Amino acid sequence: MHQPLIIEPRQKADACVIWLHGLGADRYDFLPVAEALQEVLPSTRFVLPQAPTRAVTINAGYAMPSWYDILAMSPARAINREQLEGSTLQLIRLIEAQRDSGIDPARIILAGFSQGGAVVLHCAFLRWQGPLGGVLALSTYAPTFDAALQLPEEKQQLPTFFLHGSQDEVVNPAMGRAAYDFLAERGVAAAWQEYPMGHEVLPSEIRDIGYWLNARLRLLC
Repeated sequence: MHQPLIIEPRQKADACVIWLHGLGADRYDFLPVAEALQEVLPSTRFVLPQAPTRAVTINAGYAMPSWYDILAMSPARAINREQLEGSTLQLIRLIEAQRDSGIDPARIILAGFSQGGAVVLHCAFLRWQGPLGGVLALSTYAPTFDAALQLPEEKQQLPTFFLHGSQDEVVNPAMGRAAYDFLAERGVAAAWQEYPMGHEVLPSEIRDIGYWLNARLRLLC
């Protein structure tokens, strides 16, 4: 298993963003984004983990970096739940490692793109039991959010920023919006922002993420 990339800030780290890549990408995918964001977040460490390589059913069984197997695309994603839980455990261990290194978990932000975002949402709202600083959900969806689910009060205090392309051909914007609506209806401090793009990341989106992270971490000082 690959070790995560750890990008140390110029100043002593007092916050951390753990950022999961999407299907078929790798731990270097968001390295330029992390380095750009550190220009405005000089004391924030970025941790970029790598998904294991495994066969992906919807891609004709080809092996690629994947947080979990996707078995079917419609009407909603059918996924390998056991693999999702394994990736969630990997993420929890990274949170714990940052906590043990001296970073307050309330200053740890979870971020994920596409499939990585699905893992982040599952971890933050259904599995991680401690505090967090917030969640960034990029071009993603929430395959484990169930209509009957009730969130504890502490989860309602977890700010979550959804960012999605209005022309996303991989993760339909309606899937991301459904995840946002699910949290907003349960009192979570969630925000939604669309961009004129497909399944990608734009400079304007990264700029908005920088503003959001800066505001969150200032509030948590």
